[in-house]
Amino acid sequence: MAAQRTGSDLLVEALVNEGVDRVFGVPGEENLDIVESLRRSGIDLVVTRHEQSAAFMAATYGRLTGKAGVCLTTLGPGALNLTTGAAYALLGAMPMVMITGQKPILKSRQAQFQIVDIVATMRPLTKSSRQIVSTGAIPTLVRNAFRIAQEERPGPVHLELPEDIAAAPAPEGLGPVPLHPLELPVANDEAVAKAAAMLRAAQRPLVMIGAAGNRRHLVPALSDFVRGMNIPFFNTQMGKGAVDGNSGLYIGTAALSEGDYLHDAVTKADLILAIGHDVVEKPPFIMEQAGQKVIHVGYQPADIAEVYFPDHEVVGDIGASLARIAEAFGGPHPTAAESFAALREKILERAAADGTSGRFPLLPQRIVHDVRAVMPQDGVVALDNGMYKIWFARSYRTHVANTILLDNALATMGAGLPSAMAAAMLHPDRRVMAVCGDGGFMMNSQELETAIRLKLNLVVVILVDNAYGMIRWKQEAQGFADWGLTFGNPDFVTYAKAYGATGWNVESAGDFAPTLEKAFAQGGVHLVSVPVDYTENSRVFIEELRSHASAVEAD
Repeated sequence: MAAQRTGSDLLVEALVNEGVDRVFGVPGEENLDIVESLRRSGIDLVVTRHEQSAAFMAATYGRLTGKAGVCLTTLGPGALNLTTGAAYALLGAMPMVMITGQKPILKSRQAQFQIVDIVATMRPLTKSSRQIVSTGAIPTLVRNAFRIAQEERPGPVHLELPEDIAAAPAPEGLGPVPLHPLELPVANDEAVAKAAAMLRAAQRPLVMIGAAGNRRHLVPALSDFVRGMNIPFFNTQMGKGAVDGNSGLYIGTAALSEGDYLHDAVTKADLILAIGHDVVEKPPFIMEQAGQKVIHVGYQPADIAEVYFPDHEVVGDIGASLARIAEAFGGPHPTAAESFAALREKILERAAADGTSGRFPLLPQRIVHDVRAVMPQDGVVALDNGMYKIWFARSYRTHVANTILLDNALATMGAGLPSAMAAAMLHPDRRVMAVCGDGGFMMNSQELETAIRLKLNLVVVILVDNAYGMIRWKQEAQGFADWGLTFGNPDFVTYAKAYGATGWNVESAGDFAPTLEKAFAQGGVHLVSVPVDYTENSRVFIEELRSHASAVEAD
């Protein structure tokens, strides 16, 4: 006689129906029924060493595939450890479904032990947060959770499955809800025509590609638009890679909000076509200072902010909107590319400066240069959060979409290693590298055990300055004393060995790239410890750019 299907069986069947192939998490007593149902399914359970890492990995899975990643935790403390990952996915627009456990709800024999209102906790951090109160509701709630998570704007959804509902018998004949495609709405004709007319009236238009422009399915449409219109483009940090950075029209990445060499082009432009800009990102430019017209092209209307208030909006499927704008325009723009040609060379030259410096400890510019040299075009670099993120955003050329994973929305530390691990799982045939500061790496360094257990091929570069370097730079820039932001570190080679990984110390500038090559050639998990000279933060981003701004004003 076949065993009675339970609520947890129904949940897992619904996950299989959604195409879920793995679940990241740290299970607990309250979801052992789900664990057993997963054991009997074809879904892999990837056990992590911290719930936060499980959420980062699930969110990155969603970012790279467009399908919601799934993570699982128990109630109370385990579920609360998901909150940073939930915010990471919400601000970063990454589709994710979080499933948490709970004590029985039909009767309680443990009073309030470990009980926290996780559904209420998750509401401001998700697109939807629901408790499942009956087995009969499971198929529709799961289908709706994935639909909400994946539709524009993507993000996290939370489902809480209490222990007694998970163990309860499932209704006979009840199964998953069939999937159906969701077609995106298209922009209206008047909005498209006005955008084309504004581009026609502009002499010096620029394209800006934002976070929502960096969707896998958009890459061909964006490339066709930029190439066909012959308009120079720059990108926000999270829009980086949507169009090949080797294009003759690429003019840079907005790593800062103002005052960089790229902002000379922004100031010169008389129109900016902002494709997929999301104001969760640190502003790529300050509109009130720029003074030019701005057209917003997005899946959703613009969120008006003090620094972003477009003059016109084209709302709908971005790919279709761009194709229709190009058709209405009727060919390449006659003056845009020529208007920025000389300035483009200057901007890109400054971004690449000092990339071959032999100084040691290594300059950030040399680190970016050497990482680009050893990574193939489809190699994936996952950045944690620190000062080096600005250097990579500014100077690292990307050729393939989603090959540099950075977070310019929540900008949380601790996400770099788990994100790289998710990328390595999805792309075992590619080179994958995590770049972390020593502060951010230690926040989730325990996941080295997970990486070893999963037999991943992964190189982790740790930039060592024994401090919270970005905040230290801000402290200096604001004229405060250098105080309260330094710490010690373990011997990272010994630390790697303790987990079963291989550790390397870089001891000269010329040693860095060859060490990376050796690590990739050997396979497995490697830690590469690199001393970094962050005096460049002040020299370039304060002194040099201040001097540049003065020269621009004098002109």
